[in-house]
Amino acid sequence: MVDHVNGNLTRLLLVQTQAEAAGAQEISRLLSEELSKPLSSGAAKFETHNLFLYRKTDGCDHFPNVHFAAMERPSNIVEWVKLIFNLFKIIRAIKPDVMLTFQHYGNIVAAPVGRILRVPKIIANHVSSKATISRPVAFVDKLLGLAGAYDKITVNSKQTWQDYQMHPERYRRQLTYVPHGFASRATTLTKQASRKRFNLPANETILGCVSRLNTTKRLGLAIRLLPLMPDVHLALVGQGPDEENLRNTANELEVTDRVHFIGEIPSTDIGEFLVGLDVFVFPSIAETFGLAPVEAAQAGIPVVCSDIPIMREVLEVDGRPCALFVDVKIADAFASSVQQILSDSNLYEQLSSQGRQLKTEHSINGMIDGYKALIRCSPSSQVESTITPS
Repeated sequence: MVDHVNGNLTRLLLVQTQAEAAGAQEISRLLSEELSKPLSSGAAKFETHNLFLYRKTDGCDHFPNVHFAAMERPSNIVEWVKLIFNLFKIIRAIKPDVMLTFQHYGNIVAAPVGRILRVPKIIANHVSSKATISRPVAFVDKLLGLAGAYDKITVNSKQTWQDYQMHPERYRRQLTYVPHGFASRATTLTKQASRKRFNLPANETILGCVSRLNTTKRLGLAIRLLPLMPDVHLALVGQGPDEENLRNTANELEVTDRVHFIGEIPSTDIGEFLVGLDVFVFPSIAETFGLAPVEAAQAGIPVVCSDIPIMREVLEVDGRPCALFVDVKIADAFASSVQQILSDSNLYEQLSSQGRQLKTEHSINGMIDGYKALIRCSPSSQVESTITPS
């Protein structure tokens, strides 16, 4: 058990798979910054380090005490061996009191290394949707959980909790619900200034999304709205392996001039992008929380997103939805929902007002308090969850 009472500095190591500006990495950034602040007593604080298995972009270079086991994704067995060797070396040098691992590869690669190096406490975090985890990786994760590689395992939503209820009881006993919080995306920038900054048309209707450009986000479905809405533009913030396919889709549909690929931007600039939008669209099929649409809704931008359970869970306040949910595979229905917001000022204001209340619903202080409780407890003790299995 780590001593927080006598002014000892507790060293935390947060481990992610790849370094890029995306949702899971934003959670690490927030935890690092918030946990590094002095505790309420003023006597003790956490020293935080961020370790990435490999560097994909420069989107995390500014993180506190950042380390990379490899400067790019390994492409062969020799490079993977070097990555693992560096992983051992970095963790041994940092000597963390507590290690928090994120994403499925962060969990199954870093946690065993931490155990070998006798890190006192290891907290795994399920921030990857089960739909994005291959069966072999899921099997290894289950084995590690049963073998005691993790002291605790966090989930960030009720839906993710349910995803693991078929696991053996020994695994389920380690699960703890720590809902995500998020930083406010409020900005003083005007809509016109935002559009000028990101080189977007000043007087057109603009839909937008902030997301990794990969197939599970289904951004091609957003592009397919444009032939149905000839006066509308689409702005996409993010990078990823599906960018070429998305550009090809825009070309095939002859809407290239209305699709704007902004690229990756710092998470602290997201609010300045969001204020330039009319509607935020989010056709993703696989999420554990969906940080981007929550941030957009809280910034007052109406959201149209996939009608999947996790989105209905996180985009509501007091039982009232903060977004329109639709089967995004049906292009006409998707377009109709967007048009409904654009043409109905009362609905627009209702969703905008409701969305701004999400800051209280998904409090950053609640998230930080949840992690502090996990860090403080002994590995064998239980932290009571706010969710019970149904």
